[in-house]
Amino acid sequence: MANENKKTFKKREPKEFEDVVVSINRVSKTVKGGRRMRFAALVVVGDKKGRVGFGMGKAAEVPDAIRKATEAAQKNVFRVNLVDNFRTVPHQVKGKHLSSTVFLAPAAPGTGVIAGGAVRSILELAGVSDVLSKVIGSRTSVNVVYATLEALKGLRTVNEVAKLRDKKVAEVR
Repeated sequence: MANENKKTFKKREPKEFEDVVVSINRVSKTVKGGRRMRFAALVVVGDKKGRVGFGMGKAAEVPDAIRKATEAAQKNVFRVNLVDNFRTVPHQVKGKHLSSTVFLAPAAPGTGVIAGGAVRSILELAGVSDVLSKVIGSRTSVNVVYATLEALKGLRTVNEVAKLRDKKVAEVR
């Protein structure tokens, strides 16, 4: 009889992606009665195994904006070409969005993620452990996120470049 009243709890399945809130911005719209406040959230998700994505969401309350942004981010996930078992980027690359430019360069083992703010969040969630970066121009978090993702999408491995040039696949050092 006592066992019948026991609640059974579902075990939470482990989340596929980790998420980081990069920025929350309060935006207002002026209407006849005054200002109407809303919140815009920018969220980055990743599995630390080479997949990363981002999303933006707006709502009247902060938790709702974060939830919307997280859902949008999970729909925009893509794979990043990394080398040395997801340790670093294969080559130097620049990503540009509006007036923000992000420069990424491979680094020696043990260097760590030399990046700040939004760039660090994205690279850590992608699983990169050693990289050098520099943001040139505007440091607006939304533009920096777009520029970083543009740079990551521009990465090519040795095998991909060899395939594009119709060469034999080069041996990886």
